[in-house]
Amino acid sequence: MSILSYLHVALTTRLAELRRDGERGDSPVPTAVIIAGLVAVAMAVTALALAKANNWMTGIPDHTNPK
Repeated sequence: MSILSYLHVALTTRLAELRRDGERGDSPVPTAVIIAGLVAVAMAVTALALAKANNWMTGIPDHTNPK
């Protein structure tokens, strides 16, 4: 069997399996909502860490901002 006929058979078999499988998983909307929530939490944590670091740096005696 040549490689092209093997690839053709493999591809058509896989496509038939995908068409036959009714359960394709969750819709992308809940996944997008979860990702948006994780991004919001990450931004809040980053902002909190930045604020704490700035407060810590301004609390150092004789602190001057770098130029």
